[in-house]
Amino acid sequence: MKAISELALELAQGTTTSEALVTQALERIEVHRAAGGHSYISVDTQAALLAARASDQARAAGYAPSPLAGLPVSIKDLFDVRGQVTAAGSKVLARAAPAGCDAAIVARLRAAGAVLLGRTNMSEFAFSGLGLNPHYGSPTSPVAAGRIAGGSSSGAAVSVAGGMAVAGLGTDTGGSLRIPAAFCGLVGFKPSAQRVSTQGTMPLASSLDSVGALTRTVADSILLDEILSGETFDSRPASLAGLRLAVTRDFVLDGLDDTVARAFERSLERLREAGAVISWFDFPELHQLPTINAAGGLTAAEAWYLHHPWLSGSQAGDYDPRVAQRIRRGQSLSAADYLHLQAQRKVMIAAAKARLGDADAWLLPSVAVVPPLLSALEQDDEQFFATNGLVLRNTSVINFLDGCALSLPCHCGDELPVGLSIAGLNGQDARVLQVARSVESLLRNS
Repeated sequence: MKAISELALELAQGTTTSEALVTQALERIEVHRAAGGHSYISVDTQAALLAARASDQARAAGYAPSPLAGLPVSIKDLFDVRGQVTAAGSKVLARAAPAGCDAAIVARLRAAGAVLLGRTNMSEFAFSGLGLNPHYGSPTSPVAAGRIAGGSSSGAAVSVAGGMAVAGLGTDTGGSLRIPAAFCGLVGFKPSAQRVSTQGTMPLASSLDSVGALTRTVADSILLDEILSGETFDSRPASLAGLRLAVTRDFVLDGLDDTVARAFERSLERLREAGAVISWFDFPELHQLPTINAAGGLTAAEAWYLHHPWLSGSQAGDYDPRVAQRIRRGQSLSAADYLHLQAQRKVMIAAAKARLGDADAWLLPSVAVVPPLLSALEQDDEQFFATNGLVLRNTSVINFLDGCALSLPCHCGDELPVGLSIAGLNGQDARVLQVARSVESLLRNS
């Protein structure tokens, strides 16, 4: 599908209708499913068509509440939608009672006029950066045949990259928007935590969870962020001339595969040529993160708090064993361990503020590797966990630092997809988005 701005213009000019666009998306979903695709867990065909017709009638009467009005959007399976079960990609909750009301952000999307297509697939309970799901099938990247879409918002990314939605609503606890964006050639924005309401959202780790969307362009990402957060920024592109862009030499650049390294270096060179100032700096404190999180970290501790009644009872066998294994790590963490983790996080955030100084943004590869082959991960647990850790490494830094970041494509031609992350600390969302608009324009036109 085209960018939201283009489709909104076509709707305004009367050259297309919401019903036509939604019908097209539904037809693509059916083709995708018939070919063995797994982006959606459930599709609300009749409700979506009724909403599209109602949108067309409202537009004919002069009412279009936002540029998203009448456009099809997908919803990750961990958001409450009135009358639907919020299963979070699991069998554990598949028979739970339907939600009595919409999650706060689902209500915001409805108010903006979005047409909700259905619930997208995901890593069970959002606890993986790879996007595999043994219950509902594992989505693969539409732009990298046979390779994973990335997680946990795997189905959301495939729905957008495959033209089955203009945007996919998702979450990001350690990279669950930015990893799928990198692996599917999309834009994924993780806002500062607490900017977007998580009410009515199945949590993974409340200290780290953020809500955002996967889109085709930065402009679309900004529009979705404004709708979801209720905030409007000055999002005009930043001037690249004199822009101060920080790049750390260590940790996030360790072990890059050749395609990622080449794409990242090429992006930096283009930014230099455009007049940006690339400032290299050391961030040795980041090397402490594997030790800090060795016992499972905040994610395992907070996930265990939520899941221990189910994992301690008759439903334990309904879990993806790989997810259950990771959650159970939180069982061994004491209250003292948890408080120590929070204290270490504060120290690391203070170090980040000192290291980044007055930089306009921090640049890093979104993921150290290109999307791995699904076949290499399905049966080999050792390979799965090693790959999961590597894929999550860079993105999870931003969550631990309580920051914000946007991933956009930076690969060229026939290269496998690679994401470039533009990051900032908490509250620097506007500047990150301004920089991202300029970087996207430069890379797309180079």
